[in-house]
Amino acid sequence: MIQPALDLVIAALEKIRETTDRGPCASRNALEQLQSAHSLATSVGKAHVSPTERRLHQTTSNKAQILASIRERVRGCTKCAHLANSRTQTVFGVGNPDAEIMFIGEAPGADEDQQGEPFVGRAGQLLTKIIKAMGFAREDVYIANILKCRPDMPAGSFGNRAPTPAEMQMCRPYLIEQINIIEPKVLVALGAVAVEGLLAARGTMRELRGRWHSYNGTPLMITYHPAYLLRNQSPSEKRKVWEDMLQVLEHLEKPISEKQRNYFL
Repeated sequence: MIQPALDLVIAALEKIRETTDRGPCASRNALEQLQSAHSLATSVGKAHVSPTERRLHQTTSNKAQILASIRERVRGCTKCAHLANSRTQTVFGVGNPDAEIMFIGEAPGADEDQQGEPFVGRAGQLLTKIIKAMGFAREDVYIANILKCRPDMPAGSFGNRAPTPAEMQMCRPYLIEQINIIEPKVLVALGAVAVEGLLAARGTMRELRGRWHSYNGTPLMITYHPAYLLRNQSPSEKRKVWEDMLQVLEHLEKPISEKQRNYFL
């Protein structure tokens, strides 16, 4: 009902502009932006609708356009002033706007901050290996983080720090928009920090991983962050992650070869 009303408002204002000396104080561009904002708000507000129903409403090209619009907003975001001042650039997300699987990490690291793409460092290389072992290309899935800026580090410090709850709460709306636009069939949260940022809930990975959860009706699988596997080279820990990914493939009803079932990362 809202969109037809907007069309009527635009038509009425155009008529006033043509028939009076003093036109309305609204440009055509402003009204078109209002229409665009309505489209975005509509797509973002569909969390209560099942993922299957939502997928019918948007084409891949429309999704890409809306994601590009959100990306521009993120690029100019200064809600966390300390992060806006310290970042090289924002790291929005990458992949297929119509992806079946969406991987969610916690925050960009130094490599991601430099390249502007999530998961491009050593942990990202391992994630890409996992994706390929599942039978997908990196371009087939969508990858994003809770935080779109690299968490700042004290002067003289090295490495990366985890985002704070306040930082994640501030940035979380952007991720929610991404999820609602992409409409993945499965979400995969990588690590406990990502789970906290996504669900606003805490728990140990031992408690959380290996079973299905739900995020606004979308199936959610929780597994270890690839960086954890780089620190812990135990075959049993690597196998746990792969068993989680096998559950994802089974949920998507993808064929699983014997080689895949016996695979170790």
